[in-house]
Amino acid sequence: MLDDLHQLSNRIRDAVGDVVVGQEAAIEDLLIAWLAGGHVLLEGVPGVGKTLLARSFAQALGLEFGRIQFTPDLMPSDVTGGSVYDFRTQQFRVEPGPVFCQVLLGDELNRAPPRTQSALLEAMQERQVTLDGQSRPLDPQFFVLATQNPVEQEGTWPLPEAQLDRFLLCVRMAPPDREAELTLYKRFLDGRLNLVGAADTISAVATADALAHARGALGAVHVDSTLLDYLHALVDRTRTDRRVLVGVSPRGALALLGAARARAVVHGRDFVMPDDVKDLAVAALAHRLVPTPDAELEGRSAADLVRTALDDIEVPR
Repeated sequence: MLDDLHQLSNRIRDAVGDVVVGQEAAIEDLLIAWLAGGHVLLEGVPGVGKTLLARSFAQALGLEFGRIQFTPDLMPSDVTGGSVYDFRTQQFRVEPGPVFCQVLLGDELNRAPPRTQSALLEAMQERQVTLDGQSRPLDPQFFVLATQNPVEQEGTWPLPEAQLDRFLLCVRMAPPDREAELTLYKRFLDGRLNLVGAADTISAVATADALAHARGALGAVHVDSTLLDYLHALVDRTRTDRRVLVGVSPRGALALLGAARARAVVHGRDFVMPDDVKDLAVAALAHRLVPTPDAELEGRSAADLVRTALDDIEVPR
C-alpha cells in the first residue's frame, strides 16, 4: 500500500510540476500537507504562481476546486452560506456557501476582517460547518489553501494565532531560479503561457478510491521512540525560550509528526528519519510562534528561533 502511495505521490508531483515551473519544494510541501490531512498557508509576493499551484494541485487530484477572494467587506455568510428567503415557497432555505467544496483556495485571507477569517475555523478543524444550528459535514477530502502577501500589509488584518494554528504548514513561495524562469519566458513566447494567468488543464492522475485510502496508509509508517523524544525536545525548547511569548502547542507537535510521516512516504520510505522532522520544522512550527518584542527588535524572526532550536538539540542517530 505504501508503494502505491509513493507512486501516486510521484504522479501528482510530475503532473503539477509540468504546469507550475520552478516550485518543486512548494509542490512537495502541498502534497505532504494533503497526505497528512492538514491545510496550507501559502506566502509569496504577487506573481509567483500561488493561485496556479492551488488550481493545478486540485486538478491533478481530480477534486472539485473552489475559490474565495477575501476582501474587507466579505461577510462570514459569504464563506459558509446561510438562510435565504425563498419567495416562491415563502420559506427560508439553507444555501451552502463556497466552503462546500473539496479544495478551497482562500485568496488573500488576511484582507478579510477577523470575524470573516474565523468563519473557516470550524471547517478547517472539524470538517463541518454549522448553519442554522445544524452541523453539515464537509467532504472528507476538504483541503484549504490560503494565500497572503507577506510584504503589502496595508488594509489587512493579521491572522490571529488560533487561525494560524489551523494550518499544518506555512509554505513560502520564492521566485524561481534562473533556469526555471527562462522556461517560463519560452512558454510565454510560444503561447503556452499568457499574462492573464490561464492555466493548462491537468488530467487527474488519481482515482477516487486511491484518494480515499491514501491518508489511512500513513499509519503503516514507523516512527522510532527516539524521534518522539527529539520532537518533544524541539517543541519544548520553543516553550521555554525567553525570546518566545507563545510556544508550540501539542497540536503543532502533532502537525509536525504527521507531516514527517507523509514526507517519508513521498520519499519512498516506510519509516521516519530525523531529516524528515528537521526539513519540515520551520514550515510546521514557525507560524505558530510569537516572538517577544525584544526578539523582533533584534531581527530574530520565528523561523530563526526554530532554526536555533534545531541547531541546539542533538539529533538522534
